Amino acid sequence: MKKMSKPLILAAVLIFCAGFGTAWAGNIVIKGSTTVLPIAQKTAEAYMKENPDISISISGGGSGNGIKAIIDGTTDIADSSRFIKDKEVQLATTKGQYPVPFAVAYDCIVPVVHPSNTITDLTMDQLKAIYKGEIKNWNQVGGPDRPIVVISRDTSSGTYEVWEEKVMKNERVYPGALLQASNGAVAQAVAKNKNAVGYIGIGYMNDDVKPVSVGGVVGSSETTLNGTFPISRPLFMFTNNWPTGDIAKFINYVMHPEKGQKLVKDAGFVPLY
Repeated sequence: MKKMSKPLILAAVLIFCAGFGTAWAGNIVIKGSTTVLPIAQKTAEAYMKENPDISISISGGGSGNGIKAIIDGTTDIADSSRFIKDKEVQLATTKGQYPVPFAVAYDCIVPVVHPSNTITDLTMDQLKAIYKGEIKNWNQVGGPDRPIVVISRDTSSGTYEVWEEKVMKNERVYPGALLQASNGAVAQAVAKNKNAVGYIGIGYMNDDVKPVSVGGVVGSSETTLNGTFPISRPLFMFTNNWPTGDIAKFINYVMHPEKGQKLVKDAGFVPLY
């Protein structure tokens, strides 16, 4: 299964909204991506405030775990920072599950270093060489004479898989990299180590780490939407089959230009519109 184009996603939104129906009170379970987690938390909190008879529980664990949960039928919504894989679709259909994707935001994955590092820009080739373990000292890319400590996400992470695809060109990160389970953990590890390099979703950017531009392009809302930042991606919520009832109402809320999409921006990510 290929990634949905933006026009197809927006067309699905229009069809979905047109078919919007009445919901009933209940519980919604959301599992998956730590990148999408802040969006899910903000929108769920606001939605429950408007709909006090609805209870929404949210947990992280990575995109792969979220998609596994939707396939196993243990979640209503799977957050994912990557698109579903062909093998996951095949597994889902053997279990009678039919995951439906909804793009809920856009994101860019930004390389980050310790604020004391003089590096401000790296090329895609330099990033790949650093994460393959071929460039081992910051002075090889115009920085200080200090060893590079490589921080990466674990393999269940959608952020890792996008990094592997776009930066590593499907080559694996070298075994000496220190693996972290979430965007927040990567940011914290880089903030505590002056030699470190990591990568995080733009919504996790903070003053404790320093963003690095890629090939002279700064990761931002503008460069994400116009496609000039090379490590950009849509963020998804998957449902099993076309959603109805409470799940449909919540998905519509997340995608609403004046409601959920404003909260997407508040969370530091890039709205659809």
